[in-house]
Amino acid sequence: MLWILGACGALLVAGAAYRKRSLSFSGMIAAFVMGTIYFGAGNAFWFGILLLFFISSSLLSKLHHENKAELELTYDKTGTRDAGQVFANGGMGMLLVLLNAVYPLELWGFLFIGVMATVTSDTWATEIGTLAKKPPRSVLTGKVLPAGTSGGVSLPGTLAAAAGGALIGAASWLLRAASGMADHSFLLLTLAGLTGGLAGAFADSILGATVQRMNRCTVCGREVEASRHCGQPTVFARGWRWMDNDAVNAISSIIGGAAALLVSLL
Repeated sequence: MLWILGACGALLVAGAAYRKRSLSFSGMIAAFVMGTIYFGAGNAFWFGILLLFFISSSLLSKLHHENKAELELTYDKTGTRDAGQVFANGGMGMLLVLLNAVYPLELWGFLFIGVMATVTSDTWATEIGTLAKKPPRSVLTGKVLPAGTSGGVSLPGTLAAAAGGALIGAASWLLRAASGMADHSFLLLTLAGLTGGLAGAFADSILGATVQRMNRCTVCGREVEASRHCGQPTVFARGWRWMDNDAVNAISSIIGGAAALLVSLL
């Protein structure tokens, strides 16, 4: 019965996101599968956190969207998420849901909070940071960078990352209580989300500044994630060729999950 309810709920949300162009068709299918598993194998805690991430991130992606149109041309992926993005952001959490269903352990929950705080913090930081009036600076050198450059950080983006992580932690306390899992304090879970979110978001920036695959536009010379820019194919510039944006997101979420778990242990 839970799997049927999960499938119906996931189909409703994924279908609405597809109509709003927050998801591509492949993204809608991936979100349907993922949502069904989250709800069927978990409970309101797991599914609710996924829903909070997805809804908040989708709404922020539409904030002053006209101002982000030019920047999106430099990204490997746009605001319309495909299956790769859906699984990169929620796939690690889905694995934790399944692990908890097979072999319940408290650590899966804290890892999940950190993972979801990371993808939320990173998305919030990107969406808010690109609207900042001041240009970002390199997370490694402090050098001023063009807006939207991988490895760039800003004060508004960092504050947004902190807010996103803290929200996931706070919501975890509420959803765990609603699911009969009121076993940890509000402060602990909020701190786990905040720490995991910031750790994962900064890991994303560091990876973006060092090993993420970046290409160079043959027309304007700008370093971008996209395979095309200025209407022409880009050429490889630096980084590890396999380390695309989805791989960076997945690795960062693992780091964020580990940071949240460390908070629980300390």
